[in-house]
Amino acid sequence: FHLAGIRLAPKEKLDIPVLFMPAEMKIYKAVVIIHVMRENGENWPYKVTAASKTDLNRNVTVAENGETRGILWIYPINGTPEAPQQQSVLLRCQARQRLEQRVELMLVGVMPGAPALPDTGNSAEGDADESSNTPEVPDGSSATLEFLYELQYQSDEIRSQLESLVGMELVEKEWDTESRIVTLTFNVVFAPSKPMRNEATIVIQCATGGLWKFPLVFIATEPEVDDVINIEAVGLNKESIVGFKLTSQTR
Repeated sequence: FHLAGIRLAPKEKLDIPVLFMPAEMKIYKAVVIIHVMRENGENWPYKVTAASKTDLNRNVTVAENGETRGILWIYPINGTPEAPQQQSVLLRCQARQRLEQRVELMLVGVMPGAPALPDTGNSAEGDADESSNTPEVPDGSSATLEFLYELQYQSDEIRSQLESLVGMELVEKEWDTESRIVTLTFNVVFAPSKPMRNEATIVIQCATGGLWKFPLVFIATEPEVDDVINIEAVGLNKESIVGFKLTSQTR
């Protein structure tokens, strides 16, 4: 879009609407350029010379006599499409046991090709052009697709409870070129020490663009009974005592 002829009073604020509606799961880049000139058409007396700073040369427009005609503000915009949140994956384990489970996550709409384009792409004043089409993967395999993944927690308290109990590793990656679906297989280990129910989110980002989030629900059920304590009465209205040891796993 292009906005022109807007008058601004001293200290006045200007809101510039930016709408992002990605059609595909790829990186989009644009630049918002704001060009300010005096309403009376006069130039600023400051002259831009070869000795001026590089940033100044780039952020002003110069008249024929070398004076400053306009001032530029340049705002790069990087758009990352995010897929709708997926259904939760449930991991259930008995406390004081160890669960090792393979979790398959399907990434729909993955775009093959090169990663992010350089920031110095073609962009007109006030335009919001998307990046050009990326080339196809030559061999049609997933080997050229790079993914970053991270396990995020809803709060620091949940992080402190889960971080030492959960392990996650990417073990397999499968790419279907026709459906543009990538299936990532993770090996998830859950070893709870006590009953709990907590949530986390696997956040996956593709180098060619796109963000996917998969909620995980970790449930630890009651542990097995450690032992049965039998107390034999020595008589009516008389106390019977049994001793047993408890060992703490932490300090």
